[in-house]
Amino acid sequence: MRQTAYKSYDELPLMLSVPEMAAVLGISRAGAYELVRGKGFPALKIGSRVVVPKEKFIGWIDRQTLGD
Repeated sequence: MRQTAYKSYDELPLMLSVPEMAAVLGISRAGAYELVRGKGFPALKIGSRVVVPKEKFIGWIDRQTLGD
């Protein structure tokens, strides 16, 4: 699996592609595509492309974090 070059949320692009999102989360592309098809995940389909808005992605991560 490829290592992500992002070191902070500030470095993320405004819209993440599914492969970028997979790299950030440290999961496979197949796992990332499964996430974006799931209910409640903030994916946006533009034509045949699926993107994830940065701010919605960060919010989703915050909501998934246990112990808060």
